[in-house]
This record gives sequence, structure tokens and C-alpha cells, in this order.
Amino acid sequence: MTTKKNVLVFRPLPEDQLARLQAAHHVTVADPRREPEAFAAALRTANGLIGSSHTVDAALLDAAPRLEVISSVSVGVDNYPLAELNKRGIVLCHTPDVLTETVADTVFAILMATQRRVVELASLVREGRWTKNIGEELFGTDVHGKTLGILGFGRIGQAVARRAALGFGMPVLYHARRSVDLAAQAPELQGRATHTPLDELLARSDIVLAMLPLTDATRGMIDAAFFARMKPGASFINGGRGATVNEEALLHALDHGTLRAAGLDVFAKEPLPADSPLRTHPRVTPLPHIGSATHETRHAMAELATTNLLQVLAGEKPTAPYDTAAA
Repeated sequence: MTTKKNVLVFRPLPEDQLARLQAAHHVTVADPRREPEAFAAALRTANGLIGSSHTVDAALLDAAPRLEVISSVSVGVDNYPLAELNKRGIVLCHTPDVLTETVADTVFAILMATQRRVVELASLVREGRWTKNIGEELFGTDVHGKTLGILGFGRIGQAVARRAALGFGMPVLYHARRSVDLAAQAPELQGRATHTPLDELLARSDIVLAMLPLTDATRGMIDAAFFARMKPGASFINGGRGATVNEEALLHALDHGTLRAAGLDVFAKEPLPADSPLRTHPRVTPLPHIGSATHETRHAMAELATTNLLQVLAGEKPTAPYDTAAA
């Protein structure tokens, strides 16, 4: 019989997943933003942490001397000190795969909305400003047949490429650290997606989509020089990580360069500050980081995160560990 250990839940879980944890271990639920004292107290004896959207640093780890595992209800691991976790032998788990198709749906929705000015024109109707047939100044741009350039070609990038190439007849160019073996990983994209040098991708793409993780190499890489190399009149979509983009450079490209529009689900600082020009810019379609925000997918993420945590605390290999040594 597994010895009961101490689990600290730092973001709400669905009731059925919380019940799974409570059946096996001693569980404390404490959100550090709302209950900092309760969180700090539980941290001292916690063997496992589960949650998301809270920065974990070396000081927090120092306050949790018994910690064995952190199970993040996310794919991205930006909030965790990977080298520190590896040094201390603390297992980090995450939730890939279960959100791939949902995030791809969201990204393609942003792409469509940006090209066809959906949010802007919906506001026109809602606010009673639709008083005559719209003129050319409010026309959008076609999506079908346009060239899509994708930065980062992992699971989600490939899922977006399928929607673009197979559903909308879009030639797909992609740039990644290494080319993808399409025959093995995505045979339906053979002849439809091409590994392309970055400069060529930027020059040829009508729409550039960033699906990049946040690393030292990608932080701020989408800068003024990047936008200057894009095809005049192209659009930019970011469904990866906000801090990969220099937001001042993005605004300058919209106002003084040739960038036509931007669709953003992520930002350097979230929630987006009220005084950010991106919030009200007429050619920006901003969304509140909703990539995986459906009932079905968020539950699946919580279920996988709970399974990961229970497996590690039982001395088993988790379903979805993150390799902190390779980071």
C-alpha cells in the first residue's frame, strides 16, 4: 500500500481530479496569489505540487525541502527553473498532446479573424455603426491559397499546417531547428509543407505564424529586423509565447512599416496591461491566451497532470515527464 504523502494544489482542479488526489494523499488547496500564508505553510511539508501559472524559483524550492515532483497543468514550462530542478532531483511533468488539436483550432481561428477583420467588423455591428454596405476600407484579405509560414514545427505547428494545406489549399513553409521527417510524422503534409530558411520564409509568406517555445535563443527574436524582412502587406500571428516578440517593434511595424495586421493570443506580460497600445490597436486582434481554453481540453490537461503526479509519488515513471536535463 502506498504511503500517503502531502500534495499542494496551487490552482483549482476539477472536482473529480481533486478527489483522485484526496483518495491517495493528504491534499491542501492554496492559491499563492489569494492565500499566500496557507500556501507557504503547506509548502514546507509538500512532497508534490500541482497547478499552473505561478512562477517557481530557487527560493520557493528552498522553502519546500521535501519536494519530489511538480506536475504542471500546461505544456510550456516557462515558469520553472529547469536547471535547478534537475540539480535537486525534482521531477517536472507537463501535459503535451492532449491540447494539440484545440490550440491548433484556436490559432487558425485567430488567423481567420485577423485576415477577415472579424472582431473589428463584429464591433461595427454591435455598436450600431453598420449603417450602409461596407467599403473597401473595411475589406479583409483572403485566406485560401495564401502562403503560410510557420516558425516552430512541433505537434501544434503540424496540426495548423494540416488545417491550412488540406482545408484551405495553402502552401506551407516552415522553419525549425531541423527539418521534420514528414513521411514518418505527418505523411499527409508531404509535398505540401517545406522546410525553408528563415529569410526566405519571411520574404515569401503572406501570413507568418510563430509557434515558438520561450528559450534564451527565442526570447525577443521577433524584432524590428524580423518584421522588416517580412513580405510587404503580410500578417503576423503569435500562438506560441508572448516574450518571443519585441512588442515595440511589432507596433512600429504596424504603424510605420508594411505589416498589415497581427493576431495575438499571447503577450510579454499577461494579463495585458490596460495601457498597452496592443489592446486597442485597430489592426491587432488580441485574445486573452485562450489556446487550450475549452471545457474538454482543460479537463484532459488536469487529468493528465493528476495522473503524472500520482505516478511519481507512487514511485512510477510518469506518463509525461519533462526532461529538465536537456533544457
